[in-house]
Amino acid sequence: MAKQVSKNMNHIHNFKFKNLIKYLLSFCLLVFCFASCKEESKDLPFVGNAEEVDGKLVYPTIGEIKHFDQDSTAITNANFKDKLLVADFFFTSCPSICPKVMKEMMKIHEEIKALENVEMLSFTIDPKRDNVEKLKLYADNLGVDQLRWRFLTGDKDETFKLANTFFVPAMEDPNAPGGFDHSGKIILVDYDGHVRAFTEGTETEGTNAFIEKVKMLATTGR
Repeated sequence: MAKQVSKNMNHIHNFKFKNLIKYLLSFCLLVFCFASCKEESKDLPFVGNAEEVDGKLVYPTIGEIKHFDQDSTAITNANFKDKLLVADFFFTSCPSICPKVMKEMMKIHEEIKALENVEMLSFTIDPKRDNVEKLKLYADNLGVDQLRWRFLTGDKDETFKLANTFFVPAMEDPNAPGGFDHSGKIILVDYDGHVRAFTEGTETEGTNAFIEKVKMLATTGR
């Protein structure tokens, strides 16, 4: 009888030990999966719908930049080779959202100006009033590093088309404040011209998270 009890006890202990090992292995597997998923989530997604080309997914890129900056320098996409871009679309006489967006752009500028592989761009959607002289005065008044943050003017219709490739709607609207209807999005573009993140410049809550995304992409490239 004692032998049978001892045998049963050993069986119970073995069963508990095996189950403990199984639970520990399951726990380790869950921790590994969580860590892996967390690591994968650090990769910024691509914004926009991809097309399959030769078996590969190809994501949309921003359009052609053909503008002049506040120093009357002709600017194209070639100026930003090996650079990340933080961009917005605005106009200097905007009476509604632009001042709020520019305030958040200033915060971003202060946090990332030490990153040599990141440049900031502000495209005016009102080139008739925002010529290079007006943009130069605007930039001077902000007191920003104008080698790292350019204020750009160009053909109005071409700028509207360009804004769409940044996923920012912009158009003339006589009923809108200032005569233009546009988004307050601030956009992050990677080295290859893909939009990777954005924040609503009218909402302060998202700015810090956006700054971290800029720093992450500047450091890891992904």
